[in-house]
Amino acid sequence: MKPLFFLLLALFNMLPNAASAEIIGSVDTNFQLLARDDDIVIEAFDDPKVQGVACHLSRARRGGVKGSLGLAEDTSDASIACRQIGPIRMDEKMQDKETVFSQKTSLLFKKMQVVRFLDKKRNVLVYLVYSDKLVDGSPKNSISSVPIMPWGKP
Repeated sequence: MKPLFFLLLALFNMLPNAASAEIIGSVDTNFQLLARDDDIVIEAFDDPKVQGVACHLSRARRGGVKGSLGLAEDTSDASIACRQIGPIRMDEKMQDKETVFSQKTSLLFKKMQVVRFLDKKRNVLVYLVYSDKLVDGSPKNSISSVPIMPWGKP
C-alpha cells in the first residue's frame, strides 16, 4: 500500500503549476565534484490572470547527486521582482490572495509559491514569494509591487 501512495503522490506533484516558469539563467554557488553544482536559478513567468505583468524569481537550488536526481530539498531562499511589461488587463475571475505560481522544491511536500494580492486602496498588485514548509525557523519571503497604470501614449 505504501509504494502505491508514494507513486500517486509523485504523479500528483508532476501536475502543471498555476503558471509555468522559463529558466532565464543560473550561477554556480557551490562546487560539487561528482554531479551538478549548487546554484541560484533565475526564472520568469507571466501572471496567468493579469496580462501585462511578468515576474522574475531567483531561488537556491541544491546540486550534488541528490539534487541531480531530484531528491534534494532546496533551501527556502527566494526573491521576486514583478513589473508591468505592457497594458494591464485583469481577468474578470481574478481573486484576491490567489496563488499564481507554485514549484516543487523537494521530492514530496515542500513548494515555493507566489501569491498575488490586490491593494485596491493604492491600485497596486502585490506579489509574495514564500516556501510552504518551514526550514530553520522563520518563513523566508519576498514581495514585489506593481502599480496598475496606463501604458504607452495617452
